Amino acid sequence: MKLSFLGAAETVTGSKYLVETGGRRILVDCGLFQGLKKLRDRNWRSLSVPPESLDAVVLTHAHIDHTGYLPRLVDRGFDGPVFCTTATEDLLGILLPDAGYLQEEEAKYANKRGFSKHDPAEPLYTQQDARACLRSLKKVAFEETFQPVDGIDVRFHRAGHILGAAWIELFGEDHRLVFSGDIGRPNDPLMFPPKPIRQADTLVVESTYGDRMHPEVDVRDDIADIVGRTIERGGVVIIPAFAVGRSQLLMYYITELIQAGRLPDVPVYLNSPMAVDVTDLYRRHIGDHRLDERACREMCQAVRLVQDVEESKSLNALDEPAIIISASGMATGGRVIHHIKTYAPVAKHTILFAGYQAAGTRGEAMVNGASQVKIHGEYVPIRAQVEDLGALSAHADYRELGDWLDGLERAPESVFLTHGELTAADAQRRHFRDRFGWDCIIPELDQTVVLDG
Repeated sequence: MKLSFLGAAETVTGSKYLVETGGRRILVDCGLFQGLKKLRDRNWRSLSVPPESLDAVVLTHAHIDHTGYLPRLVDRGFDGPVFCTTATEDLLGILLPDAGYLQEEEAKYANKRGFSKHDPAEPLYTQQDARACLRSLKKVAFEETFQPVDGIDVRFHRAGHILGAAWIELFGEDHRLVFSGDIGRPNDPLMFPPKPIRQADTLVVESTYGDRMHPEVDVRDDIADIVGRTIERGGVVIIPAFAVGRSQLLMYYITELIQAGRLPDVPVYLNSPMAVDVTDLYRRHIGDHRLDERACREMCQAVRLVQDVEESKSLNALDEPAIIISASGMATGGRVIHHIKTYAPVAKHTILFAGYQAAGTRGEAMVNGASQVKIHGEYVPIRAQVEDLGALSAHADYRELGDWLDGLERAPESVFLTHGELTAADAQRRHFRDRFGWDCIIPELDQTVVLDG
């Protein structure tokens, strides 16, 4: 059995792992590179293996850095099945067409304004490409054993993180290969904790938060403080938030704080058609998360769901305090960048980030104190208060990952750290060495290793 790292090596995004066994090829995850231009340019390059040579794809969860390359893969010749959990299938029906739409719109805007280096600017793929690849999806229940190719057994286990997220157990040639995907936190208020791991001969584990621990604070206090101060000075709070998971968690917390009287009853908008559609999935997947039907209903009733373009534009003319939750979480695109363009230059407002900010993104620049960011070819000054909810993360930190790995009955033969910036991965390598005595490996892009059976 051979394992190749075609993405998420020494960086957070672009998750793609090639497993080769018995003349068959399986791709685990199929994500887009995001953040730095040097990384984003990789999306335009050909894979190191021809797409038509792949027999199957297996997905850990729906986030675009794990699935967003799929339309491109299919368009370039892959015609096999794509296996995922039921909720992941539903989420991809929303996320992938939206990703295609955003790329079309960004190319169109670039051509209109003439700020692209390419003439004409073109999308990586279109909405039509995205919808076409959805026909390849094959849903599988958690804990159900299936065979993507002959001789390989695969199981999805709950990972927490977001709806439908799984860690993957792949068994073949007397070798058990485990991919963590993105492991959620044990006490997430929306998602169930990840299922404990028991066995792994080879382990591929994320290291997104390998160099830090989440602060042990009640994030409700931070939200109440930051939002409350902004409202007192008559400002608007703009919250760039991932449409899947983070937007719903913020809705849950803000609704709870308003009901408890800890925040004034100001208008709260969810301005992301994709996040609106995802929120509806929580109602359809009762049992896949901690909320019951009543909690889902109350969460939605307290927030104004914005889908109409004109209403979205009108939010840039607010003259009273309000809270606007809008995608994307790293301010890389979507409606939120129009809100940032409007509100960031005014000191009374607040831009509140609520999750990991990858290197090279506007979010990362703003959290690190940038005085201006480039939006639509223009530099926008940042005078608004910029805050970061460090405790609000759907990723386990290195200590929580270690607690999850405590369930192993014996040490793996090899451990690979991926899906983290190099500094984070190296810090996690040291933490795991000190805690478990493991000699972990940080693979390079396109590196191939042979796994013993």
